[in-house]
Amino acid sequence: MLAISAGGFDFVARFEEADAPQTVAAFRTLLPLESRIIHVRWSGEGGWIPMGDLDLGIAPENATCYPNPGEIIFYPGGLSETELLLAYGYVSFASKAGPLAGNHFATIVEGGENLRTLGRRFLWEGAQEIVFTEQ
Repeated sequence: MLAISAGGFDFVARFEEADAPQTVAAFRTLLPLESRIIHVRWSGEGGWIPMGDLDLGIAPENATCYPNPGEIIFYPGGLSETELLLAYGYVSFASKAGPLAGNHFATIVEGGENLRTLGRRFLWEGAQEIVFTEQ
């Protein structure tokens, strides 16, 4: 399980190991991960963590352009920079280069009732601290 603290809220996510084993394994190498999450620019109701040219050596798996609220996707780079995206509402994942598909590797299973409030917080108050740790 993945513990996430962001903007004063705590969440627990389930790793989607059966559907995205390479992405889960690569993400685990980054833990614990401390960063800041900001509102997406083009994708709708989500937050993102830009990761520049980070290359974890993974290919698309369990990729989606339309993550559901509470789904966390990892875009391994290519058309746009490497990034994490956390959907709190409707998302059509994209960048200035156009539509993207990110690897859905984790799903929030506890604390989801606070996702929309977190989303409003990083939209209206700016970047929020976020920490990922494995439970």
